[in-house]
Amino acid sequence: MGFKGQKMKHRVSEFLVGLLFGLGLMLSGMTDPSKVLGFLDLFGAWDPSLAFVMGGAVGVGALAYVFAKKKSTSFFGNALDFSDSSDIDRPLVIGAAMFGAGWGLAGFCPGPAIVCMGSGQSKAILFVVFMLLGMLLFELLEFVRHQKRTPQA
Repeated sequence: MGFKGQKMKHRVSEFLVGLLFGLGLMLSGMTDPSKVLGFLDLFGAWDPSLAFVMGGAVGVGALAYVFAKKKSTSFFGNALDFSDSSDIDRPLVIGAAMFGAGWGLAGFCPGPAIVCMGSGQSKAILFVVFMLLGMLLFELLEFVRHQKRTPQA
């Protein structure tokens, strides 16, 4: 199979996995921000359903990880590279705090926000726009930081 055929196979599999993920989010109710906010409301009307969805996802992910760790290539023949890093550093903590704050304020994380954006929900569109702006800001700050560390010739 040529390069174009391989690339098309990748795109089809990416589409199908994304579709399955989006359908799972919709069927589990995780595209409803009130479900997420209900989960985060520990001392009010707590809704544990997100915990069950997360537990199921972690279980499936753990099985896939065990299977993948035994392989050296993906289904399409690409090299699998697993990080051995377990560092908890400042950027990780700051990023996790920002993610959690955004999740708690909006009731969205990236996957459900993109699914809801597809249905035209203005709150989701706004969330995704600001998420993308945050990603761009991060890339800009990383570029500036890298420029400061690299000696100018």
